[in-house]
Amino acid sequence: MERKTYAIAEIAGKQVILEQNKDLTVPKLDLEPGNKLIIDKILYYKNDETIEIGTPYIEGMKFEAIVKEHFRDNKVIVFKKKRRKGYKVKKGHRQEYTIIHIDKLESSPITKKQTTKQKVQTSKVKDSKEETSNGT
Repeated sequence: MERKTYAIAEIAGKQVILEQNKDLTVPKLDLEPGNKLIIDKILYYKNDETIEIGTPYIEGMKFEAIVKEHFRDNKVIVFKKKRRKGYKVKKGHRQEYTIIHIDKLESSPITKKQTTKQKVQTSKVKDSKEETSNGT
């Protein structure tokens, strides 16, 4: 059984599965065909040795994809009608999409930030209340 390397990423607000040498259809991106797309919102990554889950994203991991082409989907007819009122509206909608190609699905070396919490020694100063006696 061959284990695949894949990742789940967020592109244009949608979650997609990234696999090596695959074409993906995503909502339209503002890039020209032939340009590179850097995908840095990786939610999940799995290869032969490791599985990594982001919170919400995996820091330091990026993938590159190439924009192949833009296209418009088939027309969806939106028809509204109110009976006995003579009201009819017929509209069409074509959603725009972008096809991207994933060449290599290799993670860049992950550099986790070394967060060393230094213990700050605070000396607790007890406020001594001076008691004054009222003499009568």
